[in-house]
Amino acid sequence: MTKKIRVGILFGGKSAEHEISLLSAKNVIDAIDKTKYQPVLIGIDKSGRWVTHSPSKFLLNSSDPKLIALNQAESTGVALVPQSAGKLTDLDAGGLEASVDVVFPILHGPMGEDGTIQGLLKLANVPFVGAGVLGSAVGMDKDVMKRLLRDAGLPVPKFLVFHRKHPPKFELVAEQLGLPVFVKPANLGSSVGISKARDKDGFEKAVHGAFRYDGKILVEQAIQGREIECAVLGNDDPKASVPGEIIPSHEFYSYEAKYLDENGARLEIPAKLDAGTVKRVQELAVKTFKALACEGMGRVDFFLTADGQLYVNEINTIPGFTKISMYPKLWEASGIGYTELISRLIELAIERFEHEQTLSTSYDD
Repeated sequence: MTKKIRVGILFGGKSAEHEISLLSAKNVIDAIDKTKYQPVLIGIDKSGRWVTHSPSKFLLNSSDPKLIALNQAESTGVALVPQSAGKLTDLDAGGLEASVDVVFPILHGPMGEDGTIQGLLKLANVPFVGAGVLGSAVGMDKDVMKRLLRDAGLPVPKFLVFHRKHPPKFELVAEQLGLPVFVKPANLGSSVGISKARDKDGFEKAVHGAFRYDGKILVEQAIQGREIECAVLGNDDPKASVPGEIIPSHEFYSYEAKYLDENGARLEIPAKLDAGTVKRVQELAVKTFKALACEGMGRVDFFLTADGQLYVNEINTIPGFTKISMYPKLWEASGIGYTELISRLIELAIERFEHEQTLSTSYDD
């Protein structure tokens, strides 16, 4: 009998997107092909502690996205250390608790999607799903991401960047970007801390709200248009899915619309677009993926204006995997089911790792 590949499902994290990660992890664990893979659950609580759980007891209130939480009881504290080749150290007993062959990080936001976990996994010498250190870091930081895309000649909305010690002045922003504008933390996802501001009062509240989550914020021109999303899958030769459209019932695709309100948005998959626009979206999605040095997976989000202009809003290098998430739904519509998608991502992780092992680490002329 073929030995199952032990897949470390890494979820939770020190982030405002902690709960979304728990929802995504639950769906992946339920759907992973258990004839090929043995999931090893590794949760990270909000203090940063790593713990292992049995699959039946790792979540509390798992059916309620507003109350879902990591179960702290009956857990074992673990750590992954450099050059461990995937061995997990039991912090409570001091011995080796278990090992993993590959890691599937399902961590959204800082300390999980920004290159920090990816760097640790590389030091531990274990394959992992998704973008590497560089792609993760630039994909997380909206400022760096948009500057790279702009320099690569890809269309992005106009934006300004501000730091906590030098907050934006409303008059300057209104003059340069017009109104309304979106105010966003530079390093966060899932629309956490994002507000749309139409006037000075709303702008000052939005700036205060964004600075709660990050010391650097973006103020961005509001593009009036349809919200189009496209999934990308692959390493050296990435492919794009059919595009989908988000039609929010809220003013914009907010955190609540994405995760808490089942009627917060309608997903139209595939999007109602002509063949030429579909091709442009797919080509631009792959170009974005490559320009940002991404691998494995990514979801590229666009605005499509009434006159046919496409703007890249952002890339998400660890897109949501909840039951209402766009990334798996786009691939399902493109012919790759949820379970097969998880398998392909794991295979891509192992493929990249095996290639990296062939690279020389010594100078030999």
